[in-house]
Amino acid sequence: METQKIKIAVVVLNWNGKSWLEKFLPTLVNHSKEATVFVADNASTDGSVSFVKDNFPTVKVIVNTKNGGYAKGYNDALKQIDAEYFVLINSDIEVTDRWLSPIISLMDSDKQIASCQPKILDYNSKTKFEYAGASGGFIDNLGYPFCRGRIFDFLEEDKGQYNDATEIFWATGACLFVRAEHYNEVGGLDEDFFAHQEEIDLCWRLKNKDFKVMVEPKSDSK
Repeated sequence: METQKIKIAVVVLNWNGKSWLEKFLPTLVNHSKEATVFVADNASTDGSVSFVKDNFPTVKVIVNTKNGGYAKGYNDALKQIDAEYFVLINSDIEVTDRWLSPIISLMDSDKQIASCQPKILDYNSKTKFEYAGASGGFIDNLGYPFCRGRIFDFLEEDKGQYNDATEIFWATGACLFVRAEHYNEVGGLDEDFFAHQEEIDLCWRLKNKDFKVMVEPKSDSK
């Protein structure tokens, strides 16, 4: 019998991050009732896989044969998931209640939106934006990436100045919503990037196909 496609697959890539899973996976599972949560493990040796299997029976586990980094790790895992939307999320992100629905509603409303991110605040200083993505990424004519809320190492206070849903150049890989059809169409993440900058490259290729990349700050994470 043919299996039903998942609407939303939330996928945490893990490598020896048991302590992060212990801290943040309970909240992620609790606030992701409308999604199927996966942990994609990059050949961990710290007991991460058994921890998830023993404590989170609703979480599906994919075990990669080696630590191929962020790009290969996700590419290998996502090939095994049949979903409309992939949500790639770091294991050290704390999600908030209803973090999924604002972005999924926005993407459902416009099929040209291939990717989107929430507003991300600093976990340790919750009035400031997070370095990795803040409220949407851009790139200057010299190739330097920056964000609404973060330029180089300077982090702005979040005073609601970037609370508008708007088109951006790149969405952060720390919490990346992407339409699976378009992810597969452009070949997924470029595995020449072991870690870092791969989400900018992915979004650039999506934009070259005339798709939109957005930020929806009604969804926020830390």
